[in-house]
Amino acid sequence: MYPRKKKLLNQVRNKIRLKHYSLKTERSYIGGIKRYIIYHNKRHPLTMGKKEIESFLSWLAADLPKQPLHIVYSVPPSL
Repeated sequence: MYPRKKKLLNQVRNKIRLKHYSLKTERSYIGGIKRYIIYHNKRHPLTMGKKEIESFLSWLAADLPKQPLHIVYSVPPSL
């Protein structure tokens, strides 16, 4: 049996902690990654390319100015 790979968000957390980034930065990065994955119906980022990134960034640019500041800048809770 092959060893199971760590989940993407756990890999990101480990890298961030290895680089000694702040907890607030970690939460921000994880929140952005979650937002990107959910926007694309929970597809893994490795299966996406330039088209999906452009689509997500266009959505962010169009949608974020309409949201209240407390939603845009909120920090997701720790898992």
